[in-house]
Amino acid sequence: MIRAAVTGAAGRMGRSVIAAAVQAQDIKITAAFERADSNAVGVDAGELAGVGRLDVPVSTTASDADFEVLIDFSYPDAILSYIDYCCQAGKCMVIGTTGFDEPQRQRIVDAASNIAIVLAPNMSVGVNLCFRLLDIAARTLGDDVDIEVIEAHHRHKKDAPSGTAIRMGEVLASALGRDLQECAVYGRQGITGERPRKQIGFLTIRAGEIVGEHTVLFVDDAERVEISHRAQSRTTFANGALRAARWLRNQDKGLFDMQDVLGLR
Repeated sequence: MIRAAVTGAAGRMGRSVIAAAVQAQDIKITAAFERADSNAVGVDAGELAGVGRLDVPVSTTASDADFEVLIDFSYPDAILSYIDYCCQAGKCMVIGTTGFDEPQRQRIVDAASNIAIVLAPNMSVGVNLCFRLLDIAARTLGDDVDIEVIEAHHRHKKDAPSGTAIRMGEVLASALGRDLQECAVYGRQGITGERPRKQIGFLTIRAGEIVGEHTVLFVDDAERVEISHRAQSRTTFANGALRAARWLRNQDKGLFDMQDVLGLR
């Protein structure tokens, strides 16, 4: 039985991870964390997730908590506050949070020299399969197509474009030998002029309670190829995180992503 802790326990993904773990046969939620000013502090994690009492009250610190792996879908500043503890205590981490700046990401990279970490902008098995398909499509179609990445999420999402969309852009740029920082265009307005072929465009939609949708268009003058993924429930991300937690049990240290977990390298 894998003993798991969840940060951001009161959030949409935190509750989904707790619920998914209750359905699993080999993972037990033994700790749950939230920020100090959260109304969820002290509430039983199972009741918070709507799956019945687990006798795991939500707390604000990992000190003395009993867990092997920390699963995080909170905010960059929140997860960074747990990194030092996990390094000192030898706890591995599954990080699904997005929106890290470069110094924050470097802290995760540094931590991975001591512990095993899976860092992925999207834990969905289907999305990670799409990353592989995008690489194949980009290498096959090359510079003969225009490429656009369209993503849609709920109105509450803090970062844009999504971490998944950015990762898709990185996959595409790498396959085509381009620098994403130089060829990416994030939205268009006004007189933009003719579109250069080697641009990779991004369009962001925020509306309602859209769980997560991503589509990449490969378009030339005669045909169009679309690779799409639509999440129908947050359970897909939660199950992916649990799969990563299982995989980490056999890793000593290092920084990994879901491509490693799923054997798609």
